[in-house]
Amino acid sequence: MTLMCGLLNGYYASIGKVCNYVFGILFCILNLYISYLNGLYGIFIFSLIIFVPSQIHGFVSWFKNRNKKNEVILRHFTFKISLIVIISSLLGSIVLGYLLTKIPGQNLAFFDSTSTILNLCSIILMNLRYKEFWIVFLFNNAIDLIIWLINTINNTQNAIMMLIVSIGYMLINIYGLFNCLELEARYEN
Repeated sequence: MTLMCGLLNGYYASIGKVCNYVFGILFCILNLYISYLNGLYGIFIFSLIIFVPSQIHGFVSWFKNRNKKNEVILRHFTFKISLIVIISSLLGSIVLGYLLTKIPGQNLAFFDSTSTILNLCSIILMNLRYKEFWIVFLFNNAIDLIIWLINTINNTQNAIMMLIVSIGYMLINIYGLFNCLELEARYEN
């Protein structure tokens, strides 16, 4: 179920459909349970207090900002926004990673924190309709692949399924980035 919701969330986001948020909410709820079982408390905490509410906010935001063809109207990064995203992601990952090391039983604290911060950043950017959210998602996918590969090697609960979800997200996000660039090229011509 988690795999299906995660992949449907990513697929519908990649083609700019607002229903991606319904599957995103379901994925977040299921991911709460799996993250807790695997001692990934950063992902657990952020899913609970940020990712689920941001999925609801994103649904409303995307629903309100569509063109006549029912497609989401995207925005673009400026140099200033790029710097803010990079610096805040680095600092947030370091601070959260340090805090997570203080939780007994926490695994892979700095990978967990980096994944959590990049995921948060990409969701915020997606809710704000910045097309560059795909690039941030791809960096997050790379970290998630490392996390779940390590967990698969260590034979932790549900690790193989989450590794498959991470691979699926990577492929869907690559497709989403190319789809976004294609739509942008069509609007410019």
